[in-house]
This record gives sequence, C-alpha cells and structure tokens, in this order.
Amino acid sequence: MYVKYIKRFLDFILGLIALIVLSPVFLIIAILVRIKLGKPVIFRQQRPGKNEKIFTLYKFRTMTDKKDENGNLLPDSERLTKFGKVLRSTSLDELPELVNIIKGDMSIIGPRPLLVEYLPLYNEEQRHRHDVRPGLTGLAQINGRNSLSWEEKFKDDITYINNITFVNDVKIFFKTIIKVFKREGIAQEGSATIDKFKGTIKQGVKHE
Repeated sequence: MYVKYIKRFLDFILGLIALIVLSPVFLIIAILVRIKLGKPVIFRQQRPGKNEKIFTLYKFRTMTDKKDENGNLLPDSERLTKFGKVLRSTSLDELPELVNIIKGDMSIIGPRPLLVEYLPLYNEEQRHRHDVRPGLTGLAQINGRNSLSWEEKFKDDITYINNITFVNDVKIFFKTIIKVFKREGIAQEGSATIDKFKGTIKQGVKHE
C-alpha cells in the first residue's frame, strides 16, 4: 500500500513544498554558481532510474571545465573548487533534484542514481537497485555515503528495497539531515570525490 500509492504521493507533495520554500536559496546558489563557476549553472547528466529507464538528472554545477594542453578535462581534484566542495559537503548541489522528484524520475528516499556506464557491471543482485525509483538520499548515505565501498553501498541499497516502509523512510530522512550537518562521508579517503565502480569481484570473476 505504502510503496504502491502513498510513497509517490508524498514525494510529489513534499518535493513541491520543498522547492517553493527553498526557492530563495535555490536562486542565491544559482547566482553564486554563475559568478564563481560560469555557465551552465545546472549540471545535467543521464542516469538510470526505475527499471533502468534513463532520465536527465539535475544538480548545481560544482566543477570548472579546466582542460590540459591536449583539450582533455583535468582530474576531478583539480576542477573541484572550494565553493564546489562547500556545495557538495552541505548537499546544496542536490537541490535541483527536487525537480526530478516532482517529475517522478526520483523519490526522496531510495538508492542513489548512478552512472549509465555502470549498468553492464552490476551482478544479478546489484541490478535489483533499479526495481524502485532512485532517491535523493538513502540507506547507504546515512551509513557512510562515499566512505563506503561500492559493495557496501549496493548491499545497503538491496536491504532498503527489501524493507521499504513509511517508518524506515522517515528514519532515513532525519538521519540524513544529521549527516549533512556533520558533513560526514563526503568523499573517499585520498580522493576528491569517489572512484568509479569497475565491477564486483566474486569467486575470482570480475563483472565487466
């Protein structure tokens, strides 16, 4: 009942309210991004959603477009500015995803939407993370965010999917707020962001 009817209704209503209430913050950040990082203000990227349906994810831009002498983008660590780090550590760069929630691409709580290029790399169990809409936050985010290994994240995703309830969603929501204020698990140790998923090694076989 909750998953089939109530969850989507709450996502739409709460997402719309949040977008209206936070619109002044949204506008201020958009202006700052334009001044400090230039255009485009909104970062757009294709991500797989429920049933692996591809949608366009919206986020505030946090990196520059600096390139080397050969025209290749510099590493994330060199393109991620101090301002961008603040946006990421406070999760303010995620605000435009409220539009994705209202549109129905995403949910407030669910597995985070990852890169399209990861789709062929999932094993059978990991692929089940796409049985539901991806979320603005989820169980993996409150359990460690980017400090977790990919396998730990996927395990949390599947655990969440198998135990979706209103109470669990409320718990994850409020624990997320605490995590944001503490700014925990923003990136992997020794990395500006997080290493890409390259497949899970299982019984001597690497899924690639």
